[in-house]
Amino acid sequence: MKRTSVHVIRVRRSPLDRRRGWLTAGNLTLPCALGRSGTTRAKREGDGASPVGRFRLLQAFYRADHGPRPRTGLKLNPIRPRDGWSDDVRDRRYNRPVPLPCPTSHEKMWRDDHLYDVVIDIAWNRGPIRRGRGSAIFLHLARPGFLPTEGCVAVEPRMIRRLLERIGPRTMIEIVG
Repeated sequence: MKRTSVHVIRVRRSPLDRRRGWLTAGNLTLPCALGRSGTTRAKREGDGASPVGRFRLLQAFYRADHGPRPRTGLKLNPIRPRDGWSDDVRDRRYNRPVPLPCPTSHEKMWRDDHLYDVVIDIAWNRGPIRRGRGSAIFLHLARPGFLPTEGCVAVEPRMIRRLLERIGPRTMIEIVG
């Protein structure tokens, strides 16, 4: 498969609603949901804001039982029922994948609400990881009506595969405040 690789995905906040925005990848422009608190340059765990900055896209995950394997230049992993992501600042695995069951606070990657049927891992707070600066910042599927996220960026389910086809390991995401 020939892939078109976009170098930068730009996410800009709407001037009318800080919890919504527009994502542009080459000639593809999509509405998106942002964090319930809008965007911030001073991200903290639990603040509900999407971090402002320019970040690498590390990998993608998908639910194989909810659709075909997406086409993308990113490293791609299936999500399994035992997959989680630590959001506990006291956990040595903070802001990293964890196996479930997990005794500390975590996100479940295998969700019933379909938000994580396809997930792109944004390299926020990943090198070095600073406890309390935010975890599990993803580009994932939006809720109906583009309801706000907990700090992620979310797009329509029918558009995520079109986006994935355009990105690869050198693609960056830039979230503008």
